[in-house]
Amino acid sequence: MKIALIQTDLFWQNASKNRENFDSKINEIQSEVNLIVLPEMFSTGFTMNASEVAETMQGDTIEWMKLKAKQKNAAVAGSVVITENEKYYNRMIFVFPSGEFQYYDKRHSFSLAGEDKVYTCGNQKVIVDYLGWKICLQICYDLRFPVFARNVENYDLILYVANWPKVRTNAWDVLLKARAIENLSYVVGVNRIGNDAHDYEHIGHSQAIDFLGNYVLEPQEKNGVFVIELDKNTMYETRKKLDFLSDKDQFEIKL
Repeated sequence: MKIALIQTDLFWQNASKNRENFDSKINEIQSEVNLIVLPEMFSTGFTMNASEVAETMQGDTIEWMKLKAKQKNAAVAGSVVITENEKYYNRMIFVFPSGEFQYYDKRHSFSLAGEDKVYTCGNQKVIVDYLGWKICLQICYDLRFPVFARNVENYDLILYVANWPKVRTNAWDVLLKARAIENLSYVVGVNRIGNDAHDYEHIGHSQAIDFLGNYVLEPQEKNGVFVIELDKNTMYETRKKLDFLSDKDQFEIKL
């Protein structure tokens, strides 16, 4: 599978400017790719002002994602502030080239920023089946909670989209590697760069890691589009030789 990771600064609470910026980034992709991954809250930045920026599932940003997926014949994934039934969600949308989509509502709210006071937590783990790949959708703070991400579904890839600040970059790097190693799975993490409205600095470190913890793409700090290719067959061969997942603990998560 060929994946384009888009790492860029975000315009604070300005969806139209962010879509315009991502338009130009997506137009930079010259080769054919299967999946384009955008950061967390890519249309607004990580904001607690949900009432000012929230869109519906029929809003401009979702329609834009559908258009991009059709134009590039590639799935497009990223998280958006969504309002539904008088609640707000930090929702990761995975749009297929056909325009159909699946979504995952962020399970773990970042209480340090008050996210738990604004956004409703999701209560389901979501695995997307795309081109024969089973892809687990996760958002930012979810990275700190390995039990929820445990590979009990034999998924092939975990996607993390984030607005992860520079001050905790070491945790981002270490935990992404841990998730790959413990789950014998590819991991792709896409983060933003630049300063937000609260002057929190982000240096990206978008990256891709294989099932043994080796870099497919080393952490990046510049503005750009980074295209990688993942080989599922090599991962399956490794899982046969190193069948660690068969020894995993049995547990139940109470949601």
